[in-house]
Amino acid sequence: MSIAKWSFSGAVLLLFGASLGNAQTSFDINLGFGSAWDSANPGGIDNTNSLNAFGSCTPNSLDANCESLPKLNGFFLGFGGDLMLYKHLGAGFQATLQPTLSNYGPLQYRQAFYDFDGIYAPINSKRVSLRFEGGVGAAHTGFSINQSGCVGTAVCSSYSEPVGTTNHFAVNVGVSVQLFVTEHIFIRPEYDYHYVPGLTNQFGSDSVSEAMVWVGYSFGER
Repeated sequence: MSIAKWSFSGAVLLLFGASLGNAQTSFDINLGFGSAWDSANPGGIDNTNSLNAFGSCTPNSLDANCESLPKLNGFFLGFGGDLMLYKHLGAGFQATLQPTLSNYGPLQYRQAFYDFDGIYAPINSKRVSLRFEGGVGAAHTGFSINQSGCVGTAVCSSYSEPVGTTNHFAVNVGVSVQLFVTEHIFIRPEYDYHYVPGLTNQFGSDSVSEAMVWVGYSFGER
């Protein structure tokens, strides 16, 4: 009985090892540069000159202190990594965010997106890979107020004080072409679409388009 159990276990291990042996595994790390776009929320926020400071308001109304809200755009920086367990199938994570604060009426904000994706690469050769991605993640918006102060007339400083954040569940799909300039170094232009329910609380639409160019290094087999 014991011998039969060991024989069955050994067969399972051999089959599992053989499947891993036939898999072409590779691991990529990458750095990205690009932008994301969304329209502006039609509302506004009162500035500090108003009795309703930081309250909601209607732009172009009789409220002279009402400041309109911005579109989502500007420079985004990205970080990510992919694990291809097989030649055509894998999984990955990427984060894209604004490295600097942008104006949001009288406030400032920084937008970020986080994605966990499955990867399907129908074309995956030594020099080029066509990839389709899809998965889930989150959209994070952090808000802050710019503060300044002086000690006498000699020392003055300005800093941003966080005042709140919003987080939303997100669904992501994307397509990219990974071009290898050497055996391991690649450039990957990529387009992503984020669907973020609830993002209309901050911007004009729940749909966000994102275009990035990733530069990375691939370890392992191809």
